[in-house]
Formats: sequence, structure tokens, C-alpha cells
Amino acid sequence: MVPDALMLVIGVGVGLLLQWCVYLFARRPHLLATPNERSSHTEPTPTMGGVVMALVVVAYFAQLASVDPRIGWGLCGACAAVAGVGLWDDLRGLGARFRIVVHALAAAMVLWALQLPLQIWALAVLLVAVVWFINLYNFMDGIDGYAAVQALVFCLGAHIVAGGVAGWTGDLLWLLAGATLAFLGFNWPPAKIFMGDVGSGFLGLLIAALSLYMWQAADVPLVASLILLTGFWFDATYTLCVRIVTRQEFTQAHRQHLYQHLAMRRGHLWTTMAFLSYAAVWLIPLAWFASNFTELIFVQTAALIAAVLPMALGCWRLQAGFNAQTD
Repeated sequence: MVPDALMLVIGVGVGLLLQWCVYLFARRPHLLATPNERSSHTEPTPTMGGVVMALVVVAYFAQLASVDPRIGWGLCGACAAVAGVGLWDDLRGLGARFRIVVHALAAAMVLWALQLPLQIWALAVLLVAVVWFINLYNFMDGIDGYAAVQALVFCLGAHIVAGGVAGWTGDLLWLLAGATLAFLGFNWPPAKIFMGDVGSGFLGLLIAALSLYMWQAADVPLVASLILLTGFWFDATYTLCVRIVTRQEFTQAHRQHLYQHLAMRRGHLWTTMAFLSYAAVWLIPLAWFASNFTELIFVQTAALIAAVLPMALGCWRLQAGFNAQTD
């Protein structure tokens, strides 16, 4: 087993080298993300920076296949498929129907690889949840540093909650944390490069898969992972529900999430740092607390509600789901 610190160093080192290469390549004019009415940036910026994290993780799963073929190849194929369609969409544009079919197939591949001992209806619910998380991660990748910070919070938070996750999962969390830190060096506000769909969809799938596997392996309870991920799933779900209830065109891109309202008022750096502080001071301690009372459902439920309350208050106060001018 590779020492934790070495996996982190490998992730940072390889990530920085590859990220610099991708940054130089992505500066070509036809690869720049041009601002539009729904964008949170004002200058043309290189995209597809998330391809580095995807490459590092896919390579890890490929070598893991020699030890555990089902887990290795299953997760390798699923991550490669989602990253591949994301990259295609970044470079050429791709229809939503095709993307969602690939996302569903990748989610099914994850559930096959994990072999969760659940009934068919529960697996169907999880499949929909994984597809939703792939897409909500894409929705939430709208300002500099935000999506990468969520990935970092999840990786480090899982280790803190578990007192160190063992096995290949623990190694992968350190490796992903390193690659994410390398990406943040380029994506920290003001961003030099964006993650792109190749990175956001991939991270959504990977984090969902790791959450399910750590739950199955009794490393990190599912409620603890949900608490660590509160900033993303609650904002995206609340905003979508508001748009549906108010009969807006909820399938269209928008800037109505809580984090977008905050970014328009305070800027990208303030918003990303506010989320990081919220996660460090509130979410990680609550996740640790919930993980130490796995036999007490009411305690876990109370911890999840406590995690959600600041987000719920913010969404209500700033009217997430509506345009900023309606505030």
C-alpha cells in the first residue's frame, strides 16, 4: 500500500504537470469559453481543465483492475464514458438526450461494479440519484474554484470522518485530493482555466460512486457523505424545485442558484471562501458526529437537518430559483 502522503504528492505533481500542458493547449481561440448572458465570467477563458483529474483517476482504476477486475474496469469504464461525453460537449457541443443516455449507462455500470446488496427498486432509485448527481455537479460548476473545493472537501472530509479511509478507496481519495489541488492552482479566482463538462460530470459520477462504496464498506455512512455534499445537492435541488413549481423553463440554463446570487453580490472569491468555511466549520464536524452515531437514526437525521438549515435559509433569503433582479 502506498503511503497517504505519497499518494497526495503524486496527485499534486502529476496534476500540475498535466494541467500546465492542458492549459497551454486550451488557450487556442476555438477552445475558449466565451461569456454570454448566462455566464458568471467576463473574459474568454480556456475550458476542459477537468480532463487532468479524469485522466489521473481513470489510470488509477485501470491499474486497480489487475487486483479487482469488476471494480477496476467497471468504474474505469463509467468514469471514462462520462468524461468522454463531457469533453465532446466542451469541444463540439452535444445533445442533451445523448448525454443523459450515456450518464444512465455509466450509473448502471457503477451499480454493477459495486454489487450493492439491495432490492431492485432501491437500485433503480440509486441509478436515478447517480444520474442526478452527475448533472447537478455540472449545474454547480459555475464560478471559479467552487466545484473543485467541493471535491476537496469531500476527499479530506471522508478521511476525517473515518479516521483515515483504508484500502484502494483511501488511496484514491488522496490521489484525487492532490489532482484537485493542482487544478485549483489554475482555477482559483480569478480562474485561468475552467473545469468544463469533462471535469464536472466526471466528478459527479466519481463522488457518487465513492459515497456508495464507502457506505457499503462501512467506512463512511451515507448520511455523512450527504452532509459533506450539502452545499451542492441542496442548492441544486432546491433551485430546480422552485423553478418547476413556479412553471419556469427549468431545462434551460440560468443563474438562479444560491451560489450564483452570492457571486453576483460578493464575487467569486468571497463565495468560494464562504462555502469552504461553511464546510470546514459546520459540515465536516456534523458529518463526523453523524458517523459516530450510526445506530441512532434520529441523531443522524438531526445532523443532516442541521447541515441543511444554513443553505435553506440562504436559498429562501436570496430567492434561489428566481432571477437576481427579483430579490
